[in-house]
Amino acid sequence: MSSEQGNPVDAASERLIQKLRQAQGLSLIVGEASVFRRAIAQIPTIAQSDATVLISGETGTGKELVARAIHYLSPRAGFPFIAVNCGALPDTLLEDELFGHERGAFTDARLGRPGLIAQGEKGTIFLDEVGTLTTRAQMALLRVLQDRTYRALGSSREERADVRFVAATNADLRERVGAGTFRADLYYRLCVFTISLPPLRDRREDILSLAAHFLKMYTPPDRPDLSLSPAARAAILTFEWPGNVRELEHAILRAVQVCQTKAIGAEDLGLPTEASRSQSPAVSDSSIASSFKAMKKVSVDAFEREYLGRLMAAHHGNVTHAALAAGKDRRELGRLLKKHHLDPKAFVALPTRQTASG
Repeated sequence: MSSEQGNPVDAASERLIQKLRQAQGLSLIVGEASVFRRAIAQIPTIAQSDATVLISGETGTGKELVARAIHYLSPRAGFPFIAVNCGALPDTLLEDELFGHERGAFTDARLGRPGLIAQGEKGTIFLDEVGTLTTRAQMALLRVLQDRTYRALGSSREERADVRFVAATNADLRERVGAGTFRADLYYRLCVFTISLPPLRDRREDILSLAAHFLKMYTPPDRPDLSLSPAARAAILTFEWPGNVRELEHAILRAVQVCQTKAIGAEDLGLPTEASRSQSPAVSDSSIASSFKAMKKVSVDAFEREYLGRLMAAHHGNVTHAALAAGKDRRELGRLLKKHHLDPKAFVALPTRQTASG
């Protein structure tokens, strides 16, 4: 993999990828799309700071993986990385979970227990789904970020919070601040640095690389020749992936488990069929109120994207051959491919797979 000379974004991304290959316990971040590389190019610089980071992106875009990258590339890499699912912690448990408690702090507190901040001393605390925090929980977190101190429940002694906070959200926190459901002062404390991860539908050129990565990860040692059929490649390239990279990973995992041949078929992926897709939000009953013109565009775009995917897969990414088969001008076909973010190179047959060693 090479970067373009003189392009600092690509050069930074290249250095990051090389470092991540060597990072302890961290899987390779896969992606060549320019929108993705621009997002991750910031990570080496951000990792060297101790300031808070807010990672935003839809569900399944890889926010925790990026948070781990920041941790493992930072001076805190030798200390704990602790993930906290804010959405799973009610008010009654959040402070106890983060700050811990002293013996006798509440009923049944027969022994003291250190909280996650103490357990993660000198490391990184990853606050996932930070947008789900209640008003009380937001206030508790704000005090820690402001003063860098905390008190265990039932204690009168202040402790120093020697941890770095990295937060993630799939919600628009700026919008929630405007609506009054998220504290503005907490938001500005969290977003000293920001990273916005693009959805998979905006980085379609990465889809086959990610699929190959997951296929290598989940293929059993006794089935080293397992591969994606042209139909499967076409299916994953034209699907919208509302669950993003995580949904793609689960689709490949499922396909590996159910496939009975050497080539994974489109049906093995378990993706919605045409019939079920017709009931998707894009064309659901709630959309009937839209104009005829708007609904026609939705249908035409869906047809074009699927047809082009199957056409390019059948001709292994050769635009000239695909244009001849479709009876279209090559330049016109090229414009359609660009319109739907379909890279012809992504349809070239995957190389012969080798078993991973180590």
